[in-house]
Amino acid sequence: MEQTTFTYELDEAQQNLLLAMLSAGNYRPRSVPYSLASVEGEGFNCTLYQKEKHGRRKCCIQGGKARDFVEFFLEPNVLGAATLGYEDVLDPERNKPHGGSDESGKGDYFGPLVAACCYVDESLAGQMREMGVKDCKQMSDRQILAVGSQVRALLGPSRFACVKIGPAAYNRLYAKIKNVNRLLAWAHGTCIEELLEKQPACPRVVVDQFAPTETVVRRALKERGRKIVVDQHHKAESDVAVAAASVVAREVFLRDLVALFAAAGRKGADAKAGAEATTIADVLKGSSDPRVRQFAEEMVKRHGPTWLMNNCKAHFQTTDKVLSACGFSRADLPPEGRIASAAAAKAAAEA
Repeated sequence: MEQTTFTYELDEAQQNLLLAMLSAGNYRPRSVPYSLASVEGEGFNCTLYQKEKHGRRKCCIQGGKARDFVEFFLEPNVLGAATLGYEDVLDPERNKPHGGSDESGKGDYFGPLVAACCYVDESLAGQMREMGVKDCKQMSDRQILAVGSQVRALLGPSRFACVKIGPAAYNRLYAKIKNVNRLLAWAHGTCIEELLEKQPACPRVVVDQFAPTETVVRRALKERGRKIVVDQHHKAESDVAVAAASVVAREVFLRDLVALFAAAGRKGADAKAGAEATTIADVLKGSSDPRVRQFAEEMVKRHGPTWLMNNCKAHFQTTDKVLSACGFSRADLPPEGRIASAAAAKAAAEA
């Protein structure tokens, strides 16, 4: 399956070059929310987003001819380097046997936290790219569900490991650890150890770095993990093993989320008339969507505040808002639900 989506983080100079190239070229302007510029070309779209992080902005190119635009226009005129088609030369280690670890659910109010670690070698890496494995953030939910099951079937039980921390267990662990990054590190460390038990010859594992320092994960590694190379860096999903782990972790998360909303009896506006099953279109993800808070309030009014403990990550600021709207406070939750994140505690103090 040919790659049709390309994402790059551009510095200020590269952004200016891109904007100049788009304004001078024969492209049709598009209106895209939260973008600085977006155009449509022959067989592709190119969008530069407003959000800036460390002086860089995300540029996304999509479409059947996106590769041609990247290879013949973006690389020579903006990026200043040829990378497509030279991946094996630029990174000779990328197809050699190794593992990749990633997580899903960290920023979602509902559902579990899931970490996965996948093993690849030259043959597996090629097969994964053919089936369309890439960073799950570049895939739709339905694609993730389909490709995730294919990845698990390809790897079999001996070449991947998965740790799922359901909301009830998550809340107990957070109350004990009081730090999301340390909790994540424990999940990654457990996954890595399990994979190494199945694949003892695996020489290294690539981890998408989520903590400010690398020591957070290293401290969580167990006996086997301390004997191998653990390569942590940002944007590690470009590594096919990490991309596979991101897809598997997200797939497991989404399936649990569907089950959660089915148990709660929710069917969204996208559900077909008369349909009985809750589908991926009916679930609520993230934490900022107003419908997330609205649904949580509905459940608390129906089942009481303890419903949150078994279905949500209680330390989120959303919990305080939901409880307040329903006439409750954290004092009405079990002890493990009274521990708020630093951000939630600060917001409560300022209220």
